[in-house]
Order: sequence, then structure tokens, then C-alpha cells
Amino acid sequence: MASITLGLIQSLGYSTKEKSLARHLELIREAARRGAQIVCLQELFLTPYFCKTEDTRLFDLAEAVPGKTTDTLAKLAKKLGVVIIASLFEKRAPGLYHNTTAVIDADGKYLGKYRKMHIPEDPGFNEKFYFTPGDLGYRVWDTKFGKIGVLICWDQWYPEAARLAALGGAEILFYPTAIGWLKSEKKQLGRAQHCAWETVQRGHAVANGCYVAAVNRAGIEDDTEFWGQTFVANPYGEITAKASVDKEEVLIAECDLGLVEDFRRIWPFFRDRRIDTYGELAKRYRDE
Repeated sequence: MASITLGLIQSLGYSTKEKSLARHLELIREAARRGAQIVCLQELFLTPYFCKTEDTRLFDLAEAVPGKTTDTLAKLAKKLGVVIIASLFEKRAPGLYHNTTAVIDADGKYLGKYRKMHIPEDPGFNEKFYFTPGDLGYRVWDTKFGKIGVLICWDQWYPEAARLAALGGAEILFYPTAIGWLKSEKKQLGRAQHCAWETVQRGHAVANGCYVAAVNRAGIEDDTEFWGQTFVANPYGEITAKASVDKEEVLIAECDLGLVEDFRRIWPFFRDRRIDTYGELAKRYRDE
């Protein structure tokens, strides 16, 4: 089976959508020049991470998906012959918004979108104010370079989401992300928080016998220090490529899709699943 090259774009927040789009178009071109076949941008790449406050004026940042930005990205995808995964603030209807990722194939065709299913509400991450939970399910796309699943940031903590995407045939799970340290917490909890984030995703790779690509942003925005460290883990959970903590960069990583098949033959977790015993997973809690 084929080996493919990923280009994961870890970038900073820019003051306007226009500046951000122009910069990310440059970074996508750089990724393609360095051999990337699938390019993934970070969560909400067009804006600073605006969910730190609740402000109705910020809904003006949202746009249609597909729409103007995806049209621009589709033209570039076709020109470069790369798949592009782009996370956007979607306006679905008046008063109805989603945290959404669009998938564009290497021929410029818009394949569809995934809407973030799990929406956090924490200090500095007031996403429930802005985003309606997704309603499109855990989708998988058969792109020119392989079958991929896309989940978004807070979805990273849920093994059910990774499992359902993998059961749909995904060979690589992409997680566009915006996660970092609050200044008040970093000294005491920073190392532990990052360890948990990285470990749970490496576990998804192992449990599902697939690659995981987590694409985080970097830089300091107000009191949040995004911790960067974009990475790729193989089906054994080994980190095969990792970006810096604080720099904007394009992380290039090779993925041998043959390893997915080989791993699943050796450790056939899908075969041995006891699907007849999992009904209670659909409950909120196992109360007596």
C-alpha cells in the first residue's frame, strides 16, 4: 500500500481574516513544495481564537461552508494537486453556527464537511456560546491519497468519536486544534495537561490501528498560550513527527498506510470487539 506525505500547518493568529488567508495560502504552497499530499490547517485558522469572551458581534466572523474561502482553497488544491483540510466558523442560518471543517480533494472538488460534535465550556474556551453541536455524524472521506476522518479539538478526548471514524474506514484521523495553557494554570498543571492531551490521542491511534495527526496553533493570545507541538502518531502510538512549542511551521510527516493493515492483522481489535455488550454506552451514566 502507498506511503503518503502530510503537511500539518501550525500557525499563529492574525488580526484579520484577509491577512490570515493570505498567509495560510503561502504555507499551503510551502507544504506542497516540500512534498505534502494532504495539508491540514489548525482549528479556526482564519481568526484569532475568539471564544475567550462572549460577544455577539463576533458572530460576524462566520461564513458559509462551502463558500468564498472554500472556493479559494479549492482552486489552490487543484493547482497544487493536494488535499486540503480547513477548519472554519460556519454560519448555517441566522442564529445557527457551527465549528466546521471542510475537506477538499486534490482535484479541487469539495468533498464535504464535518461539524464539531463535542463543544467545550471552560474558562477561556466559551464555545457553547458560539457553536451548535454537530449533526453530520463521524464522517470519512475517500480522498485521492487515502481514507481520512476529521474530528476537531475537544473531540480529541472521546474514544467513541475516534472509534466511529475508524470503523468508517479512516486510515488517518486529523484533529484541527486550538488548545493551550491559561497563564494562571501553566506552572501547576501545564506539563500534566499537555501530557494528557498527547497521550489520549496516541491511545486513539493504538486502539484503532491508524495514524493520528493533531494540528495545534501556536503563540500567545491574551492570557492563553497555545502550546503548539503539532504531532503525528503511528498505529503503535509512536510519535513520528512533532513541531515546536511556540513557532509557526509546516510539519512534514510520512505515513505508511500499509502499516495500518499490518497492525490490524497482528492486533485485531476490530475483530475481537464484543459489540453485543456495548449497548449501555448510549446511556449518560450507568445508574442502578
